[in-house]
Amino acid sequence: MNITVYGLWHLGCVTAACLAAAGEQVVGLDPDPALVAGLNEGRPPLFEPGLAELIVAEQAAGRLAFSTDADAALRDADVLWVTFDTPVNERDEADVAFVRQRLEQIAYALRPGTLVLISSQVPVGFTSALERDWQGRSLLFAYSPENLRLGKALEVFRNPERVVIGTRGEGGHQTLRALFAPFSENLIWMSVESAEMTKHAVNAFLATSVTFANELARLCEVLGADAREVERGLKSEGRIGPKAYLSPGAAFAGGTLARDLRFLAGFGRAHQVATPLFDGVLESNDTHKGWLRQRVASLLEGVPAPIVAVLGLTYKPGTSTLRRSTAVELCEWLVAQGIRVRAFDPAVSELPAELAAVELAADARAALAGADIAVIATEWPEFRALAAEDFLAMRRAAVIDQNWFLAGTLGGDARIAYTATGRAARSE
Repeated sequence: MNITVYGLWHLGCVTAACLAAAGEQVVGLDPDPALVAGLNEGRPPLFEPGLAELIVAEQAAGRLAFSTDADAALRDADVLWVTFDTPVNERDEADVAFVRQRLEQIAYALRPGTLVLISSQVPVGFTSALERDWQGRSLLFAYSPENLRLGKALEVFRNPERVVIGTRGEGGHQTLRALFAPFSENLIWMSVESAEMTKHAVNAFLATSVTFANELARLCEVLGADAREVERGLKSEGRIGPKAYLSPGAAFAGGTLARDLRFLAGFGRAHQVATPLFDGVLESNDTHKGWLRQRVASLLEGVPAPIVAVLGLTYKPGTSTLRRSTAVELCEWLVAQGIRVRAFDPAVSELPAELAAVELAADARAALAGADIAVIATEWPEFRALAAEDFLAMRRAAVIDQNWFLAGTLGGDARIAYTATGRAARSE
């Protein structure tokens, strides 16, 4: 099968490489010449474990190529898989027009019979609007929501729990079965609109679970309960289960979950349907974003010329992207408060201009030395190699660890003032 993957950021690069590794002939298409040039040299636009190596191997095998030429990329395509990462602004509102504009730019080159499969993050109704506007082109349309996770993207793409596919009738079923056969036998078929709504629903449910756990955690802190113990009680309930997103920790960030909540709340306003739950989840998450700053301010009260060590800067471990990173936002806030910031991240070798006032340490121990507070901002596995003695090299051994990442190492050490979300006051 000849597949053109259109849009080559995280989702597109992973999709193209994994399809090629499964034996398909794949062309990655993107209008950005610099992006395509980097990929042709084996350099994806952001770090994902194993991705660069897979791209190089599949290029060498002749199954994967990258291009800016829509005519050449689409000439023999059986499937156009749309994988642009939909841009999100600072209010978590998606620029859906960006995806539609990119599609209009290459529409002329699509040959009749091509299956247009959309996995970009788009609202309910996007695919049907495209189908309606492109009537007469003799194309097939389908939607399958992306389900990747930064740092684990190759594993998740190759071994999904299930694949949701929205189609119009039986159109494209045979092609789609063949396309997904190397990765999963558990194909969940539904209408295009239901598949689009499923993406919104999954992310809204996860966001609701996160904010539920964090609201509960804030109450635990003042009432003497321990949120991690409560979490165990919840997950042992048969109607909830061990995989539920109920761990106390940081507010959700990055735009992914919030984007779909914004979609749902927007549908409600447009169709006069009240959505107080979705509105409330966003409000609760915004409230929880202040938790970390409040803890920092409290611990630094009265400390002269304070220094804060920030361990981790990327959006998540296993990636190099700083886009929408709460660690970056924290650094910017600390600097604005006149606080000296020293940071370390194993995937960051130089800081962007907006972090010019932040000192980049050579390693985690150098970041900790002489600091008054250490914030565990990104959960890199390397940080688990740190011992309590490394934190005792600080001027004041105080650690804020929102997600309890180092609780096993530091949580029970009386020499260290260890703070985590929802930790009972008696334990601090």
